[in-house]
Amino acid sequence: MSSTENFEELTTIRDVIRYAVSQFNEHKLFFGHGSDNAWDEAVYLTLFALNLPLDELDVYIDAHILKKERKRCLDLIHERVKKRVPLAYLTGEAWLQGYRFIVDKHVIVPRSPISELLGQQLSPWVINPDARLNILDMCTGSANLAILAAINFPHAHVDAVDVSEKALKVAKQNVELYQFAHQVSLYQSDLFTDLPEKQYDIIICNPPYVNETSMQALPEEYQNEPKMALTGGEDGMDLIRKILHDAPRYLRDEGFIVLEIGHEYENFLTAFPSINPTLLETETTTESILLLTKEDLLMLD
Repeated sequence: MSSTENFEELTTIRDVIRYAVSQFNEHKLFFGHGSDNAWDEAVYLTLFALNLPLDELDVYIDAHILKKERKRCLDLIHERVKKRVPLAYLTGEAWLQGYRFIVDKHVIVPRSPISELLGQQLSPWVINPDARLNILDMCTGSANLAILAAINFPHAHVDAVDVSEKALKVAKQNVELYQFAHQVSLYQSDLFTDLPEKQYDIIICNPPYVNETSMQALPEEYQNEPKMALTGGEDGMDLIRKILHDAPRYLRDEGFIVLEIGHEYENFLTAFPSINPTLLETETTTESILLLTKEDLLMLD
């Protein structure tokens, strides 16, 4: 990336994408915030910078680009390499299950596999997705799961909770983006502490759960996300202990919680030996998402 490089030789979209892939591979970037490889990220970056549809690469790939367009692309490529932050922080947006969400450095980049289960309307656990359900999204961050819940359960009301005022500002932008102020309510609260007494049919929760050893080993891209949204203490269970202790008071008798725990399943079983969780599988996970009924939670030691 020296000043002597002749970027004028990059004349087409194909050229820019190839250059981006080479740069990403050369600098050993880590991918896991919307894509899992250099090619997909390079394609998204380039199409975003050129204001082109993200699903029409074949139509434009050999199109010539203007000098100012090339500069926009190169600025993003070089910033991604230099800062090693998730690309979503540079573009200000992230995509999940086909939906666009506004993001910034105060929220983790949306990627929870719970989103896939919401897209399936939590079948077969929810018998009637058109019912007037009460749903709680604990640790909402950018409110992406809360909004997906509102989309897939159109008659439900969703309360979205986070302790971070800055995260809730991002959440508010997304609620306004989807015009869901009538269906999604935002609360600033340290877990259940400042949440109004209410019983829910469903609690969805993607809490901080990364154990301390794993936190130290995370790639730099993850280290650039808000630490408070990731770290779960020595065994990853610090906040989960509090959540599961208080959740029964907020669940209806037939209610349940859908809990993401990442790679901490063994730590979960050690921390909660009296619970026999139901594992919910997605395309990419087998032991990362648990379903716990109110009855399960009442068995906690």
